[in-house]
Amino acid sequence: MRADAVRNRAKVLAAADELVAERGPAVSTEEVAKAAGVGVGTVFRHFPTKESLLTAVHVARLERLADSARQLTRAEDPGAALFTFVTQVVDQAATKNAMTEALTNAGIDVMGVTSEAADALKQALGELLENAQRAGAVRTDIGVPELSALLVGASRAAEHAAANPRARERVLSVIRDGMRAHRSA
Repeated sequence: MRADAVRNRAKVLAAADELVAERGPAVSTEEVAKAAGVGVGTVFRHFPTKESLLTAVHVARLERLADSARQLTRAEDPGAALFTFVTQVVDQAATKNAMTEALTNAGIDVMGVTSEAADALKQALGELLENAQRAGAVRTDIGVPELSALLVGASRAAEHAAANPRARERVLSVIRDGMRAHRSA
């Protein structure tokens, strides 16, 4: 791919990501093209359908989350790092859930097209969790499946409490408290 084509693709993805975060997956390809400073034809040259564009945005977000988790595995305080990541996931929940729903409704096998990025995220999440457990910050009876379920639940709760930041923070606080290792007196 030519250098200008690579740049244009990156501009389209960045614009789509920003617009979807602001307004949801109903954003038009024309709006994406305008925000990226390219023509609609350029958008469709890289992404033949709106669904392929949304899929690419979704995969890129999962990859960024995995990168963030990997960076946090090097944090000085593993417990705080894990809880920071949980908050990041919950903060992105509404957009992610709307995107997943839109792709599913369009007949896209979301699990299939995101499997590689999701696997990388799961691995990084496991490392974050293990680090926090080794540091004594998080209960050792929690595994990646349980943490994943908590993230799904917290994400849905955050969507429900979107208009009430105090409720959202309270949900996160309850989850953090439930995950913390209990110290014997």
